[in-house]
Amino acid sequence: MAESPRIQRAVISVSDRDGLIDFARGLVSAGVTIYSSGGTRRHLEEARIAVEDIAAYTGFPEIMDGRVKTLHPKIHGGILCRRDHPQDMAALERHGILAFELVVVNLYPFESTTARPDVTWLEAMEQVDIGGPTLLRAAAKNHAFTTVASSPLQYPSILAEIAASGSNTPELRRELARAAFEHSARYDRTIADYFARHVGEETLLPTLTLNLTRQMKLRYGENPHQAGALYAFAGQPRGMAAARQLSGKELSYNNLLDLDSALAAVKGLGERSVVVIKHNNPCGAATHERLDVAARRALDGDALSAFGSVLGLNTVVDAATAEVLVEPGRFIEAIVAPGFDSSAVEFLTTRPTWKASVRLLVVDRWECEHAALECRTIDGGMLIHERDDRPDPQAEWKTVTRSSPDDRQLADLRFGWAVVRQVKSNAIALVKDRTLVGVGAGQMSRVDSVEIAIRKAGECARGSVLASDAFFPFADSIHLAAAAGVSAIVQPGGSRHDREVIAACDEHHLAMIVTGRRHFKH
Repeated sequence: MAESPRIQRAVISVSDRDGLIDFARGLVSAGVTIYSSGGTRRHLEEARIAVEDIAAYTGFPEIMDGRVKTLHPKIHGGILCRRDHPQDMAALERHGILAFELVVVNLYPFESTTARPDVTWLEAMEQVDIGGPTLLRAAAKNHAFTTVASSPLQYPSILAEIAASGSNTPELRRELARAAFEHSARYDRTIADYFARHVGEETLLPTLTLNLTRQMKLRYGENPHQAGALYAFAGQPRGMAAARQLSGKELSYNNLLDLDSALAAVKGLGERSVVVIKHNNPCGAATHERLDVAARRALDGDALSAFGSVLGLNTVVDAATAEVLVEPGRFIEAIVAPGFDSSAVEFLTTRPTWKASVRLLVVDRWECEHAALECRTIDGGMLIHERDDRPDPQAEWKTVTRSSPDDRQLADLRFGWAVVRQVKSNAIALVKDRTLVGVGAGQMSRVDSVEIAIRKAGECARGSVLASDAFFPFADSIHLAAAAGVSAIVQPGGSRHDREVIAACDEHHLAMIVTGRRHFKH
């Protein structure tokens, strides 16, 4: 790369003015002349920073309400000139063009503008930046001679090098150029996605570009020999990508997977609910009028599996609930909730066995965003589908047996159906008093999952209800459930042997509801 030129002139045109005044003052102190236009120029002048008007320099005024202001050969020629090409330098002199060694640009706030629910199409289109991306790309292309800043976070490193040597190193210019192209690409992708959402295109587009920003590096991935990181989709961060950590050790890849599962599971339950996740499966869950009671029931549903688990709560954690969580014999890796009151934080972070490790996380954006895409890589590509988080239309549920569930059973069936969709298939959940008492997960045959759930539940299986994420291929699972004391069943239906399954329920006087919708989770 060519020798670093001394930075003498800068073009500044920004929408995000965070840190701009201090940066501009530092440039002026280093002898840099600033050229600007429109709102950026007025902002600098109000801070009493010397600035040259771009319109005065080009001899061409801003037109069309500022739509055209920096699109001029006297600007782009000064940015794109190659200092090791004599013909480029001769062109500058011949046309009275000044060279610009620094370009500072960030783009119109298209993303935040279109995030408003009341934004109009015309308002959105006015936030499509034209001059800004052109400036960014020009400076990034000519990074051998030009420094480009696309974020206020870059100002300190740029200014530090200018103050030390009057220029920026080739290594910094190249990294800033990469960031500028990435910023421009992400911006264009956001606009294209907005168009796709508003011109009637299908959810799964013919071409899909994922727009992700790294949030944090992780110690490692699923295992210590694998690198790992957390990335967030573009836009306002949500869910676990936006979680605030209040305490505890740094999060691991597996922590984040389990916390995301806990968040998804507890969202689908009623108020004051707790879900216990172990290895990405619920091993406990409960709903109750009191959160502390729900927490105890969820943790005691399978106390052995709950040791070293991750918890999701859909209500602010109070002191009474915190006391349950720190009872002797319990060990919890991480907890995610909409909030923790101060007494709960004290309880959870000052217990000798807890204070060095427990991770408390707050997710402020708790609402579901239906039709969000779920992505999973395969060798050579990626599988994408809509996240399975939409509520089921219970008006479509049908009782297909001679017996109908009573009110208590129906409440448990609804709870069980909300839980079983979060269990890896083949999935079976046994529920009693809106408490998960037995789970069979990830087995190759459904009857094996039924056997495991019954064994986990023990005596609690008697009087419980059973939820199955998919249909029963044969009646053998029904006979097992009846022998264990299960009183009612909910399942999607759709098997070739549905008649046999229903007949088995009638034989054992079991009520069965068919939902018409399965919830496989592979």
